[in-house]
Amino acid sequence: MRTVPGVDLNRYLGDWFEIARLPNRFQTDCAGDVRATYALAADGRLGVTNRCRRQDGTVIEATGVAKVVDAQSSARLKVRFAPAFLSFLPIVWGDYWILGLADDYSWALVGSPDRKYLWVLSRTPSMDATQYAKAVAVAKVNGFAIDALVTTSHSRTP
Repeated sequence: MRTVPGVDLNRYLGDWFEIARLPNRFQTDCAGDVRATYALAADGRLGVTNRCRRQDGTVIEATGVAKVVDAQSSARLKVRFAPAFLSFLPIVWGDYWILGLADDYSWALVGSPDRKYLWVLSRTPSMDATQYAKAVAVAKVNGFAIDALVTTSHSRTP
């Protein structure tokens, strides 16, 4: 599986809207308005806040931390949403590989090397069809089950 050759993490920071994903157990309660925010933490890692709207309109929020595991490209990270005292356990860290990224950082494709997790992200709640097709093509080349992708609805403006 190929990641992008390089990521400028300062440009990657900020808000990302989920456009599509492979279904996963972490997001079973998410009905829409899925959004991730990345911020630089004092220790050099990335703070991660994920939010989504449940069917009843309430919001779920999860906070975590991401660390770069490939300093050469910054395209391979590990993410943890478990409590900090469990950080020593490898199982609490999930793979977060940036597989596709627009030159202007307007969209990103993120997945895991086991191909169980995949997200198409955009800086805006909607994504141009041509750009979405580019992201999905990268996913297909990397062996993901693109037919299983589900799109995410966004009912609110940021």
